[in-house]
Amino acid sequence: MSPTVEATTSTLRKTALNRVHRQMGAKMVDFGGWDMPVEYPAGWGGRPGGLIQEHMAVRTAVGLFDVSHMGDIRVRGRQALEAVQHITMNDAARLAVGQAQYSALLYPQGTFVDDVIVHRMGESDYLLVINAGTREKDARWVRENTRTFDCDVIDEGDDYTQLAIQGPRAVEVLAKLTDADLGAIKNYWFTTGTVCGLDRVLIARTGYTGEDGFEIYVPSDAATSARVWHEVLGAGDALGLLPCGLGARNTLRLEAKMALYGHEISESITVWEAGLDRFCKMEKGEFVGREALGRQKTEGIQRTLIGLEMTERGIARDGYKVMDAGGREIGCVTSGSYAPYLKKNIALAYVPPGHAAPGTALEVEIRGQAVRARVIPTPFYKRIRN
Repeated sequence: MSPTVEATTSTLRKTALNRVHRQMGAKMVDFGGWDMPVEYPAGWGGRPGGLIQEHMAVRTAVGLFDVSHMGDIRVRGRQALEAVQHITMNDAARLAVGQAQYSALLYPQGTFVDDVIVHRMGESDYLLVINAGTREKDARWVRENTRTFDCDVIDEGDDYTQLAIQGPRAVEVLAKLTDADLGAIKNYWFTTGTVCGLDRVLIARTGYTGEDGFEIYVPSDAATSARVWHEVLGAGDALGLLPCGLGARNTLRLEAKMALYGHEISESITVWEAGLDRFCKMEKGEFVGREALGRQKTEGIQRTLIGLEMTERGIARDGYKVMDAGGREIGCVTSGSYAPYLKKNIALAYVPPGHAAPGTALEVEIRGQAVRARVIPTPFYKRIRN
């Protein structure tokens, strides 16, 4: 995520909750062409605010995110499974109805069009949740690469307001608002139920924070979206819930080592380099990118993604140079930040495999100065499952 440009034009796209965010005093930024909240101020409803507080609320209590800028592509029809198998790297045939999986759309060279969450909605019905900044590109790519299959491809990106309720107390919050049996929904499964009086709301036990939690999909009209947003805030009021912006979403996903498009994954980075091997099922048969990945598997990779902990003062920002202990440039940082829960400065970077062993001493160039760092295992943070 690179929410660095202040929203100044009327051309930015807005979610149905845009007015609500502004009424709450959120700091708004241009994120991939969307006018989105990066953090909320302290004081709203008596709550604390700011990125650090929001991050900690998700790790220790619960947070609420508007993630309606994410895209949704429906693939359904007689050959929907064959189409999804052709365009994604994971094995969609393993999905039961009501189950979801992490996967990716790949170019023929084995690099990323985007990463996606594939939901099996019915026997021949799949929902692909895609990133905000790649919505139009992804929809075009899916259509082009499924045209030989007997299926319909429908862009449903504007049909839903998507809210993420994340944190160890997410179940308690959502249980106040739904008749669904939340305890019966396993990680990366979903169901439908009544939420805030709305029937057949999709409730998925998924998220992008490294915590337990849910993503719910409600109708995208502004009045309904605002009502649900405020009802979730009210349900979580006594449980420490904070509204959270994209700033906290970025630091949370970094601690959990979740890839971000344009940073850890892109059209020039392959699956093996990104270390996403466990989600790529070469044995399932042909899919876009498989042939190139097979060659690279044999030839080996020239770079790999590592975790860094700064051992001297300084934050390694995206794009900073990484050097070996002798000062020779060997790679670059893809994401870096202060980690609020871990209370240290961390980063992800690409370097040659020979420099990837935990404990390896490296340096990061920060404002012209070489700052010491060391390779550490990832994910930096992993929640303890009950």
